[in-house]
This record gives sequence, C-alpha cells and structure tokens, in this order.
Amino acid sequence: MDAPTTLVVVAVLAAVAVFAVAAAVLVRLVRARRGLRRAGLPTGPRWVFWGAVLYFVLPTDVLPDPVYLDDIGVLLLALRSLRRTPDDAPERLPD
Repeated sequence: MDAPTTLVVVAVLAAVAVFAVAAAVLVRLVRARRGLRRAGLPTGPRWVFWGAVLYFVLPTDVLPDPVYLDDIGVLLLALRSLRRTPDDAPERLPD
C-alpha cells in the first residue's frame, strides 16, 4: 500500500471509531431519558433531548459529518442536563 491509500484507510477507521462513540452516547442519552421517565422523575426540558437527537441526525453541523466530535459534545451536554436535578445544589448545614 502506498502512503495516500494508508492515510485514507486510517482516516476512514478513525471516522468509524468516532461515529461508534457518538452512537454509544446517543444510546446512553435515550436510555437515561427512558429510565428517568419510567421512574417518574423530571427529565428537564424536552427541547434539550430532541434538539440533541436532531443535531446528531441532521446533516447540517458545525463540523462536517465525518468528524462527530461536535455531535458527541452536544449529546454529552444533553445527557448532563437530563441527569441534573433541581436539587443538585449542595445542602447547607445550619450555623
């Protein structure tokens, strides 16, 4: 194999690996929301969840689609906002 072919193969493998990570984070997001809803807990604003899913699916991105790093970031922020509850503030002990 010559150098350009090797470079293309490495780039494709890296893109596939990053896509696999993005898909895994999307699955975690969906499972977290489903689990919270089954437990009767608040899941936060719906637009955060659906916005993250649409950002992952739609072809218009900040970075081109072979680079899923922006998709991973958006999905992780949505997952973080789902897991955050209104009671996340640390409790203060009375003086």
